[in-house]
Amino acid sequence: MLSYRHAFHAGNHADVLKHYVQIQLLQYLNQKDTAYSYIDTHSGAGVYALDGGYAAKNAEYETGIAPLWDRTDLPASLAEYMKLIKEMNPSGKMRYYPGSPYCADKVSREQDRLRLFELHPADAKILADNFRKVEAHALAQGERPSVRGKRVLITKADGFQSLKALLPPPSRRALVLIDPPYEDKMDYRKVKDTLADALVRFPSGIYAVWYPVLQRMESRQFADKLKQLPSSDWLHVTLTVNTPSPDGFGLHSSGMFILNPPYTLEPMLREVMPYLVKVLGRDDGAKFVLETGKGGQKNTGTRRV
Repeated sequence: MLSYRHAFHAGNHADVLKHYVQIQLLQYLNQKDTAYSYIDTHSGAGVYALDGGYAAKNAEYETGIAPLWDRTDLPASLAEYMKLIKEMNPSGKMRYYPGSPYCADKVSREQDRLRLFELHPADAKILADNFRKVEAHALAQGERPSVRGKRVLITKADGFQSLKALLPPPSRRALVLIDPPYEDKMDYRKVKDTLADALVRFPSGIYAVWYPVLQRMESRQFADKLKQLPSSDWLHVTLTVNTPSPDGFGLHSSGMFILNPPYTLEPMLREVMPYLVKVLGRDDGAKFVLETGKGGQKNTGTRRV
């Protein structure tokens, strides 16, 4: 299904959760000098304009990045996320929001490799054009790569299928981000099957999955199915900003499920999630859930607010 365009949802509360977690995972990998691969199975367009086009139609960024824009009391790790976004808006006005490929490009280092997949033809072209502009700007500033090989490869392809050929990566270090549209309910099964295969090929990789928390059965059962995968550890966090509507429409909640999470992530989330509930919450139904456990075992800890 190629009707989905992430630009309609750019900068919403789900993006805040997804990209905050993504940046923390990349910064953890940055702690070692050894290069790593960042693999994005559903990359989107890379950068989104908030003041026009699709994003302005529903203005979903008003549920996410907008309430955080002028805050002066951000927790330190959330301030790092906001710093990246403000740096791409040098005028001080909230005009552009980064997708996961842009976040990865800014946080990763010169020796690291980005492998970006996008099946939608229009978004794949925009993504490639955006990175050409980034490379051209770097060259204009006199920046020259000091390592061999192509740092960023963009491929118009099915990320589910393409991931197989990249695992295990040469450096044996990688973060894989999987966040399909889920408009097709088969995406839930594809994610689980893809992860099961990936864990056989590369069991020590960090795998981060974003998903919408919806009323449909596939969504309600999704996290429990991922908990049964044979990873050494998992972490599951959801953010709800308002009480679900009686008709079930609208995205009120989303989750991130991480296989083999770094030990640093849980304490950061315990600090940041209550803050996000306070700032982004729209009614008494706002809350977060944070769980950790071992692959194939019951939860070892749960907190609900």
